[in-house]
Amino acid sequence: MAVKEGKHWRSMFKGLILGTLLTSCMILLYSLSIQQIYFNLPEIPVPYSCAHRPSHLHPKATTNTSQKNSSQPCSPKVDIMFMKTHKTASSTFLNILFRFGEKQHLQFAFPDSRNDFFYPSLFQRSQVKDYKPGMCFNIICNHMRFNAPEVAKLLPLDTSYITILRDPAELFESSFHYFGRLVPFTWKISGDDKLAEFLLDPHGYFDPKGFNSFYLKNLLFFDFGQDNTLELEDPRVDEGIRYISERFHLVMLVEHFEESLILLKDALCWEMDDLLFFKLNARKGSTVSKLTPKLRARALEWNAIDWKLYQHFNKTFWQKVDAYGRQRMAKDVSELRRRNKEMASICIEGGSAVEASSIQETDMQPWQPIGEKSIMGYNLKKNVDKAHRKLCRKMLMPEIQYLTELGVNLWITKLWGHVRGIINW
Repeated sequence: MAVKEGKHWRSMFKGLILGTLLTSCMILLYSLSIQQIYFNLPEIPVPYSCAHRPSHLHPKATTNTSQKNSSQPCSPKVDIMFMKTHKTASSTFLNILFRFGEKQHLQFAFPDSRNDFFYPSLFQRSQVKDYKPGMCFNIICNHMRFNAPEVAKLLPLDTSYITILRDPAELFESSFHYFGRLVPFTWKISGDDKLAEFLLDPHGYFDPKGFNSFYLKNLLFFDFGQDNTLELEDPRVDEGIRYISERFHLVMLVEHFEESLILLKDALCWEMDDLLFFKLNARKGSTVSKLTPKLRARALEWNAIDWKLYQHFNKTFWQKVDAYGRQRMAKDVSELRRRNKEMASICIEGGSAVEASSIQETDMQPWQPIGEKSIMGYNLKKNVDKAHRKLCRKMLMPEIQYLTELGVNLWITKLWGHVRGIINW
């Protein structure tokens, strides 16, 4: 009996300490994260291109998608805006961009002190580390809330705008799991299955003005700088979709990630080697809620704007695939999968991802949601040959560690990471 009471009091004491720490640190981090005061910056025109065209970026023969029987030379495009949306395999694509940028010695526009551009405030170019008007940047790719005029003042005119979407029902499930504990209105949801309980009566729980509420309604539309609380019939929804469509040259889909990469390769004149990847930030299966048809329908209804956005770009995606050629696409996807499988056998201990508790190197530990360690990672093989050692390590490296290696000061992110580590204790 005394042992049980001891455990009970220990649990209460631990909860009190963690609650106090969490509250204090959230207040501190929120005060550090609020939108800064921006001064008017001088308007210095950005160059048409920031490509330095070194010898290793030599033109190569490529097949034009609209004229499949002719070949014409092209040079790899290196000026890229990647709009990193939430819970959309974007960390995996970020790893591809980091490696490409390093290989080509490109200039990244990075945030300062954290791993995003003061999200959820709208992007401002003054948020870029060491920014001065007229500077030349090749790639911007960290989380932001899209603000087209400010992005256009930062990047060269020949920039390729790329983003990625995910089925909104699956995205909502992932976002609810990952961010739910950071959204105060979810704390009052009872029962073991909070996701299902919420979807039974979302209007009863949702507070549009609540802290972090944007994570749980039309998150994609919000990421693009739009109002995520509009009614579906509001004309601003179609205007917003048109606004996105006019600015982005390629919208990839998580559900067809490899096909998306092949379209990217074609659009940017990249090599197959540039596309190699391992899936990063994957959740272990036991933490993924399997949506029933009824819950899926409710999730799509709740995220109706995101669903309309996804359907629009799903249609344009397959139009691009048809223009590329279905048979040609299948062949290239098969080759990419073969190459990725080959790299997995070279790089990964055991050949697949493992749970966080089984990751041997601290530097390979991925960022975890509050309260659990559900994100999987990898162990690098110890006997990787010298020719592949550096590439393997880069391909397996989580986003936060890679950003640090690229020279980004992440003191706010790391402070928050220490707090999360204590909470996950």
